[in-house]
Amino acid sequence: MSRSTHIATCLVTLLSSLMLVAPLSGCSNAKKRASLTIAERITKARGDTTPGGQARELAKIARLQFKSGDKTGAGKTLAEARKTIGTDADPTVCGPRLVDIATTYVMLGDKKPAREVADRALVLADTMTDAVAQTDLLAKIGVVYGSRETGLGDATKAKETLAKAAAIASGDQVAERFRPQALAAVALGYANANLAADATPVIEKLETLAASLTDLRPKAEALAAAANVHAKSGAKDKAAALLVEAAGAARQIDGSANKAYALIAVGNATNAAGDKKAAAALAAEAEKTTGKIADPEQQKDALQDVRALQAAIKK
Repeated sequence: MSRSTHIATCLVTLLSSLMLVAPLSGCSNAKKRASLTIAERITKARGDTTPGGQARELAKIARLQFKSGDKTGAGKTLAEARKTIGTDADPTVCGPRLVDIATTYVMLGDKKPAREVADRALVLADTMTDAVAQTDLLAKIGVVYGSRETGLGDATKAKETLAKAAAIASGDQVAERFRPQALAAVALGYANANLAADATPVIEKLETLAASLTDLRPKAEALAAAANVHAKSGAKDKAAALLVEAAGAARQIDGSANKAYALIAVGNATNAAGDKKAAAALAAEAEKTTGKIADPEQQKDALQDVRALQAAIKK
């Protein structure tokens, strides 16, 4: 073999080796970055200075602990999450965190602390001055009380809480332009609390309003909420027709955050209607759109909702 041929052969071999090594090295680093221990995750969560951030992250860690078989550790982490929310907490920020903690307690099978946290969220909701946010929180608390799958299965308490939410959503406290949003939250509350049959008055108002809306996010969310209730009531054809209209409205939205949340809402309703393939496609669209949200906290919250949708689709 000539010297020049030998050198060329060596270079080819070297380059081939580098091509093989470089990707493997990159994967190793990515894996290393992703593999934080539970203790490291908890330390990181404790350092979160955003409002409600510690509670959000600790609840997330508790779910990981439970799924890995450490129920005792999950309970301790949830107890710490509860303590991060003081008596003077902002209800708009911390109310949903309490709902998240209560739902996680239900996952653990610990219904007593779940009810205590839900009761505390209910007290916090009464201090709210934003009627739309108050309606949304009450609807979510109603789900914790009523759902047989993710809640306490207490239909009486759920009906009481959701009726209160419906009264606020339909009353003078909510401006007309925000009424579809408020009613949609209540409709979803009834659907997810296994009380779809009780949602008829809310659905009638919601569908009437949705037909007249030109603002695309509330239109998509209102239609999705109505479809969700219809699906859980057994009116599949009606739900399917509303979902087609809702998806069309969501896809026309310009702003990334509004579009992502609308797609998530339609995705959840589509999954509730039993069309997992279409729901997965909507979740993928929502995930892609979430990546374009400029605000880091808003992006984090939206991505958490996307992950919840994806997990629900896999069930």
